[in-house]
Amino acid sequence: MIQNPKSILKNRLDEENYDKLTKINNPALHQFVAQYIELCMPDSVFVSSDRPEDADYIREQAIVSGEEKPLTMPGHTVHFDGYYDQGRDKGGTRFLVSLAGTGKEPGFNTIERTAGYREIELLLKNIMCGHKMYVLFFSLGPTGSDFSIPNVQITDSAYVAHSEQILYRHGYEQFLQLKNPGRFFKFVHSEGELDGSVSKNIDKRRVYVDTSQEIVFSVNTQYGGNTIGLKKLAMRLAINRASQEGWLTEHMFIMGVGGPKDRVTYFTGAFPSLCGKTSTSMVEGETIIGDDIAYLKKRNGQARAVNVEKGIFGIIQGINSREDKILWETLNRPAEIIYSNVLMTEGGQVYWIGKDGTVPNHGFNHSGEWHPGKTDSEGKEIPASHPNARLTVALSELPNVDPELDNPNGVPIGGIIYGGRDSDTSVPVEESFDWAHGIVTKGASLESETTAATLGKQGIRRFNPMSNLDFLSIPISRYVKNNLDFGAELANPPRIFSVNYFLKDTQGEFLNQKNDKRIWLKWMELRLHGEVAARRTPTGLIPLYEDLGRLFQEVLGYNYTVEEYKKQFTLRIPENLAKVERIMNIYKTEVADTLQEIFKILTEQQDRLKQARQSFGDYVSPEKFEIEN
Repeated sequence: MIQNPKSILKNRLDEENYDKLTKINNPALHQFVAQYIELCMPDSVFVSSDRPEDADYIREQAIVSGEEKPLTMPGHTVHFDGYYDQGRDKGGTRFLVSLAGTGKEPGFNTIERTAGYREIELLLKNIMCGHKMYVLFFSLGPTGSDFSIPNVQITDSAYVAHSEQILYRHGYEQFLQLKNPGRFFKFVHSEGELDGSVSKNIDKRRVYVDTSQEIVFSVNTQYGGNTIGLKKLAMRLAINRASQEGWLTEHMFIMGVGGPKDRVTYFTGAFPSLCGKTSTSMVEGETIIGDDIAYLKKRNGQARAVNVEKGIFGIIQGINSREDKILWETLNRPAEIIYSNVLMTEGGQVYWIGKDGTVPNHGFNHSGEWHPGKTDSEGKEIPASHPNARLTVALSELPNVDPELDNPNGVPIGGIIYGGRDSDTSVPVEESFDWAHGIVTKGASLESETTAATLGKQGIRRFNPMSNLDFLSIPISRYVKNNLDFGAELANPPRIFSVNYFLKDTQGEFLNQKNDKRIWLKWMELRLHGEVAARRTPTGLIPLYEDLGRLFQEVLGYNYTVEEYKKQFTLRIPENLAKVERIMNIYKTEVADTLQEIFKILTEQQDRLKQARQSFGDYVSPEKFEIEN
């Protein structure tokens, strides 16, 4: 505990920044800021309020510091993380707990709290010498809403500060109204010693999460997933708080899907990174509220949700003019946009994997000067743009942003969608039988091949319940139970669907086109309103060919054939049985205190699959299954 925190603030801040901070009548906040000024020892401190001139200053400092470089297009800048600092560091993320090993199961690295704080203090001591500290205030969720949570971020990275200005709603005014001591999330980040303009001491990269004090520390890293505190770091705090209070924090987009007569139905959806999450939320013809994180609460027997963010920190790989018209148009006009870890050419342009045009023959990227065929110290060829390269842009820059983005009451959720990378098992779209069946077989059983968004090997089939495993701060069993309980307490819970954009045939060719997701969304919207029937299979409810044929023609002008339908919606019984076995084994051996309801629902699915195999064989055409409304 710091003695006389206001005295420390008075001595270390200039008059303007001292006045901005102490105008907030909150001794707990003053204690927090003073403590980390004394520990980190920055050369100067800048306190950001909601004033436009403060935002302008941070943008300028991102350029002055070299963390961002201006591009030819007005408002566009590029940022580079270090070569080995290109993804979320799961291994270096530790939860501070009362006893070492508490809550240890998939997704958890723990350290005893006292020992953890000793490590933190050693890492942070004097770490900001030669740096400027930024103190920033934000709101997770629309301001003036009971969904929202106030946050304070300390960082010495102007890039991190700039990114958060784009991604989150201002919170200074919220702090002015906060009663003492109030309850707010706290984040402390330092990029540490720099080599040029990137973090040097990657071997000491750490992320520490203390849910009991609602504080997160990240050190010696610049990659946004490790440093932009209000993103996945705040998710860990919010999941814990939601579990205590009876609501949900989910790794979900929120979007509006249009139906007949100008009807709009809202969906949330959870997909692991590089599995089509952002492209689904941004699909042509529909509206977007958010692409990543949602808070869901019960209101008058109904599920409602808000986007905790106001911007997108999205993977840019594959965005092109043909398949991503909305984002492409936004990226090709003046706007406030930060690109990270793409290729910057000498002409002040950028290139990323999958962009229109040919790969440039020279430029600058996360490895330094780049040319085709360049290899790293291990002999691995370096691509022009990193597969996990990102764009940061405000949702307000998008022409399809939904007018309900800032509704303090959120939007009513009609459906929830779960999707992952699955080449051999699940059909392109399927509805669960009910809430519990959907949570268990679609959400809690979600698997996906690993991608470049997480450090480590790629292409490994990975168990990832609700696409939230990396961000859980509570045991998996409690998290699944929270989801089951949430829907059970609703008069009309959202319907649950699964999608799979990555199904392949026996020759390894994809059975989905990229824009087919537009059809699956339209079909789900019609199902919610009882306007199309379905076939009942052992794993869920699938579309009728007649409905899909009509939708493909109306939406895409495409003649969808019966043969395509049969290939996409054939039930693959051996693969589905293998998946049930894998998931049941994980819950038996790796998850503590698994609910018996999970085993019951999975066993029932297993039994239905075995009965279907006895009647029809291993691979069953969709037309074998009965139609129901």
